[in-house]
Amino acid sequence: MSNLYGDYNQKIDYVFKVVLIGDSAVGKTQLLARFSRNQFNVDSKATIGVEFQTKTLVIDNKTVKAQIWDTAGQERYRAVTSAYYRGAVGAMLVYDMTKRQSFDHMARWLEELRGHADANIVIMLIGNKCDLGTLKAVPTEDAQEFAQRENLFFMETSALESTNVETAFLTILTEIYRLISKKTLTANDEADPGGSSGLLKGTKIIVPSQDASALEKKGGCCG
Repeated sequence: MSNLYGDYNQKIDYVFKVVLIGDSAVGKTQLLARFSRNQFNVDSKATIGVEFQTKTLVIDNKTVKAQIWDTAGQERYRAVTSAYYRGAVGAMLVYDMTKRQSFDHMARWLEELRGHADANIVIMLIGNKCDLGTLKAVPTEDAQEFAQRENLFFMETSALESTNVETAFLTILTEIYRLISKKTLTANDEADPGGSSGLLKGTKIIVPSQDASALEKKGGCCG
């Protein structure tokens, strides 16, 4: 057993919801299949509505369950927006490097994401299908400039050849873990000096039956 992917009998310390967004046919479903099951389906059909996969891994000796949500990019499914983004702590904005229009739509997708998601959500820009180098329609420099301007992580991937797929997901999940761990520590520091770690700032409820580690875990998930 690798020390990266957790034993399924382990207790889960954190559950992170990450959403994949972008135009239809940019490869969102294939990226998810490659990361969650190490599969690539040449005959993949368009996603209908919303699907999600999970994968359990270990970050800094904590067991993290990644819940990756994939949605159709077509306009007719946009009604699911608010429910889709609810609770997401990470997002991947995916475009097809061979289709300039899919990259040009990134600003609109980002605006929608920021309108519905938590302000502290971790966002990564993904240029998919880097295996099709001769057909490349979006220069890396253009994507880097957009990512830098909007304060996004950026990576070019190939779901077909498995290039950078795992690295991209691990990067975003590790950054989410880092932010939420810091938030949990801050919350514990702000607990009342009497030692009751159930009293986080702004909270008046004490739950004596829960130990501090359980409350820390809860604080991390809900943060």
